[in-house]
Amino acid sequence: MKLFDVYPILPIEPVGAQGSWFWDSTGSKYLDLYGGHAVISIGHNHPYYVTSLKRQLEKISFYSNSVKNPLQETLARKLGEISNYPNYQLFLCNSGAEANENALKLASMLTGRKKVIAFKKSFHGRTSGALAVTDNPEISSPFNSNHEVTFLPLNDEKAFSECINNSFAAVIIEGVQGVGGINVAENSFLKFIERLTHASGALLILDEIQSGYGRSGKFFSHQHANIKPDIITIAKGMGNGFPIGGLLIHPAIKPWPGMLGTTFGGNHLACIAALVVLEVIEKEDLITHSATIGNIIIKRLSQFKKLLQVRGRGLMIGFEPHPDFEELRKNLLFEHRIITGESKPNTIRLLPPLNINLPEIEFFFEALLSIFSKAKE
Repeated sequence: MKLFDVYPILPIEPVGAQGSWFWDSTGSKYLDLYGGHAVISIGHNHPYYVTSLKRQLEKISFYSNSVKNPLQETLARKLGEISNYPNYQLFLCNSGAEANENALKLASMLTGRKKVIAFKKSFHGRTSGALAVTDNPEISSPFNSNHEVTFLPLNDEKAFSECINNSFAAVIIEGVQGVGGINVAENSFLKFIERLTHASGALLILDEIQSGYGRSGKFFSHQHANIKPDIITIAKGMGNGFPIGGLLIHPAIKPWPGMLGTTFGGNHLACIAALVVLEVIEKEDLITHSATIGNIIIKRLSQFKKLLQVRGRGLMIGFEPHPDFEELRKNLLFEHRIITGESKPNTIRLLPPLNINLPEIEFFFEALLSIFSKAKE
């Protein structure tokens, strides 16, 4: 059997990793400034992470949600404490797409409505509902076409006020658009849509799958705007590589048996992975570190204003090179062994582990300077 060939794959085979680095099958060492789509939050193979998962494997790795699992309750308490949402409720699942799918379903159930407002350049996942609110027709299908979704420009208060009414079930928005190119939802805009969404009777869903877990310099990126969504979806950095996702659900939303469900969600290993991430974030003060290091990177990138257009918040950073440097990402990878991400058509994304340090950042900037200097010769 062959693999279903759908991924553009870099010619690199990582075989080992530690912190912000990994090694490939040839022994070459790479600085990881992408973390596998912002998944690696506390660094590759953090010693406490490895030890904790090994210890849990020796006890029990999985059972379904048909039995008690106190680890879920411990995780919910810890997440509520660190995220400053102690009164919310946690539903655990397996991925970001599944989290958004359940959030949209929940909003429709509670309102009795179907229509949703999403935003241009959004990405919320590849399952049916999540894909319907993703602004990319190339990856959609006729099966997704029956959803009633209106896409509006990000940060456009006029367009939003003219659209929102009492026929919508939900408004879904990323605190910072990741795949769309690191486009930051302005604080004033988030406050504006919170007010109008609630006035319409719809639910506000904040997709913090990529921008959450300390990446923005706060636990959730929407906390820069001091708002309280009805539902917050989480995944990527949550398990540092172990598949897990979830929904933080407003206390006014009351559950009933069977309302939502999952087989693998919240299993023992997933809970341990997620607990370790929270403990490390707290112990190593990684939210403060993310804000500090992110500001340094953004400030230094902004010094190349004639060569780069820079956007971002914390350690969720994007920059568009001048057309003369359209091969910049490839040069960083193949000449300097630095891996970054991209957003089509030409945004380079930096989503490093939250505990990346200053010498590693200096290594990146030395590579940039080397590339820009060669171009002048």
